[in-house]
Amino acid sequence: MKIAIGCDHIVTPIKDQVVKFLTKKGHKVIDCGTYDLVRSHYPIYGFEVARQVVSKKADLGVCICGTGVGISNSASKTKGARVCLTRDVACAVAARKLYDANIIAMGGRISGQGLIEEIVNAFITTNYDGKSNKGIIKTINNVIVKDNYDIHQFDKEIDVWHRGGYCEGEKQAKIALPKTWKKK
Repeated sequence: MKIAIGCDHIVTPIKDQVVKFLTKKGHKVIDCGTYDLVRSHYPIYGFEVARQVVSKKADLGVCICGTGVGISNSASKTKGARVCLTRDVACAVAARKLYDANIIAMGGRISGQGLIEEIVNAFITTNYDGKSNKGIIKTINNVIVKDNYDIHQFDKEIDVWHRGGYCEGEKQAKIALPKTWKKK
């Protein structure tokens, strides 16, 4: 199975451990970043995970930030992404089985490494039952009508970072873009 994974700078070590966990289980992992502890902008990485999943380059996605709230919101704005923010195995299983969720999101500051790995494993090993909530799933899929995935939607923020700034004007080093992005 191909799994896309992304995070912000707060939880990069946790994401890196999940990548190892998934790789040891025989999965191909598409690491959408970030790749270090330099302050980053989680919407970029949530968007990229969702883009990989909805374009069928990945079967499922995993998003992690401090609480999981920000990155799950970002990923869920992509048409075709059905994101479940969870901190327990039962919700992860229900999200896959009953709602055909294709991306799981968690908070690295909320759930520990072991629990995150249990949640991810439960999510990726559970299949949609093929019958539950078909109408609801169709409605969810049609909520967001924008279907053009503009990979350059974050160019303005990235440009600010490259000039040494951040949204609030803080000093910042160059941001590590997802390796899956092609340069302009």
